[in-house]
Order: sequence, then C-alpha cells, then structure tokens
Amino acid sequence: MSAPNTSPDAGPGRLYLVPAPLDFGCDSQVPLPDILPASTLQTAARLRHWVCENAKSTRAYLKRIDALHGLATPLQQQQITELPRAVQKKGDHDAQGAARLDAPALLAAALAGQDMGLVSEAGMPAVADPGSSVVRAAHELGICVLPLVGPVSLLLALAASGLNGQSFAFVGYLPQDGQERIRRIKELEGIALKTGQTQIFIETPYRNSALWQALVQQLQAHTRLALASALTLPQAQVRSQLVRQWRQQPEAPDDHTPVVFALGR
Repeated sequence: MSAPNTSPDAGPGRLYLVPAPLDFGCDSQVPLPDILPASTLQTAARLRHWVCENAKSTRAYLKRIDALHGLATPLQQQQITELPRAVQKKGDHDAQGAARLDAPALLAAALAGQDMGLVSEAGMPAVADPGSSVVRAAHELGICVLPLVGPVSLLLALAASGLNGQSFAFVGYLPQDGQERIRRIKELEGIALKTGQTQIFIETPYRNSALWQALVQQLQAHTRLALASALTLPQAQVRSQLVRQWRQQPEAPDDHTPVVFALGR
C-alpha cells in the first residue's frame, strides 16, 4: 500500500475507504488482526483526517487501531468530521427529497493535499452506508478513491447462504408499516422466483424478530430464506433453508444482533 500523501504541493490527497469490524453495537469485540489485514490497519493509523457517521464510535475504533499500530497523530488531535444528519438519513442519490452535501468543505483536507479516511459504523464504507455520497463527491472533485480490504457483511452472508451469487440485489430496509412490508416481501419474492436473483436486505436489530415473523408467514413454502447473524464474531451463525422448514423450527433471531436476510430459489 502506498504511503499517504502529506505534501500540499503533490496535488489532491486520496480518500481511503477504511473498513470497520462488524462488532459495532455487539456485546463482545473481535481482535482487529483476526478480521482486518495489517496493511489496512497500518494505512488507517497513518491518516489524520476522517469523515464518518459518528465521531464517538470512530474515536473508539481509532483507539483500537492505536493499540496495535501507533496513530500518526494523537487521538485527541485527529480531525474527525461527521456526515450531516440529513445526508445520513436521506442520502443524496435520490433526486426527490435528497440532502445537499457540501463536498468541498467536507473534503477540504484532501483538496489541500492531505489523505483522508472514510469510515462506517461497521463493515465497508459506502456499501449499505451513506458514505457513498462522499465517494461520489470525491470523484467529482478529482480526488483518488482507494478502498482498503475488510469485511463486507452482505457478501459474507451471500457467500454462506447457498443462494444465487451470480445475480443478486441489495434492497436496503423493508418498510416498517405492516401492510407495506407484506407488499414488499411479495414483490421481492416474485422477482427472486421469476429471475433467480437473490434479494438481500437488512433491518434495525430491535425489529429482527418482527421481520422474520412476517417473512415466515408471507413467503411461499418452497422459497429459500437465509439469515446470517454476528458475522466474524465467535457466535456467528448462518442458517439457510426453505420456508416450510423455518415454519417447523420457529426460532426467531434475537433483537440485538445485526442480521442480514436473503431470499431466493
């Protein structure tokens, strides 16, 4: 991995996409070297400027990195900027009701020649994450974007599901309203059964069991449903079976562990 740019005369800096462990919000943490390559951690340790969702959790992550690879700048002096709440909530990819992102201000350090890091709460930045708005803005400003290696929960879940890995779609969150959620479940199942395309989605952990109940009740008996929870943690579990089998073993996921759901044929 090339050394971060620190010279303001060398042109724009780079935006590194720095993966985070998948144990955010979990009861236990996994040693970083078990899930992140040394090169990723070393690159992160050399950065001084960050864009993130939450400064507090980013500092906690940097503290874990510092214990392995000393930070180039003390934690208290790291420049950490949170994405605006409106961007986190709405993003800026939807033309209707999209939030505005002041990219030149957010990426000022990179424009001044300093390398920056983009970090998510968990997993790969910009994948199932509002950081994609920052990445797009960086490209438009002529800033080089470099992803670092780390865990991506969606791909780990897909790989372990036995569902179609040649054609798949991540559809985000399903509606909270009961009737709208049923309609969306039926729609996704129809796409999966007609085209063979795996449909992947997530939920806020405290609604895991409610979504699971709706899936088991509404999906056809021969549809395959996979649940992947606590990925990369010691208690990781992936279960993939037909809905009729789920109905015979009605064990809902807990409401505090992150889960990736997938369905297909």
